[in-house]
Amino acid sequence: MANSTFSDEEKAAMKEAAAERRAAASRGTGSKKAQADLQDCLDKIAAMDDADRAIGEALHAIVTTHAPDLAPKTWYGMPAYANGDGKVVVFLKCAGKFKMRYAEVGFQEWANLDDGDLWPTVFAVATMNPAVEKKLTALVKKAVRPA
Repeated sequence: MANSTFSDEEKAAMKEAAAERRAAASRGTGSKKAQADLQDCLDKIAAMDDADRAIGEALHAIVTTHAPDLAPKTWYGMPAYANGDGKVVVFLKCAGKFKMRYAEVGFQEWANLDDGDLWPTVFAVATMNPAVEKKLTALVKKAVRPA
């Protein structure tokens, strides 16, 4: 049967996540690990198609400028930025990787975006432009503000 619970792209992402965990375990801690994680993140961004790469580069610049305490890494084979506990706060889900019509910038539960009983945590990004960059900058700043 052709019916499967996970798409080929999802299966590939899970395999990448397992490889990331193995690599992280072998890297230990400290500045060499941080540098290797940063390079992995930059390599993933560089390998994206033009539209996703523009979003990835802009998100990377936003996070490193406005949330420098978040550490670049990869997460399921995508660029992500984690807090001091290693928990991903913000990530990019590429349109090209999952054959979607738009990329997604998502925030995990450790992002301080809470707003009452309901708030968005994933944002569709069709193209990077100054207005989108401004909105993402505000979200990243809010995500890392003290709770």
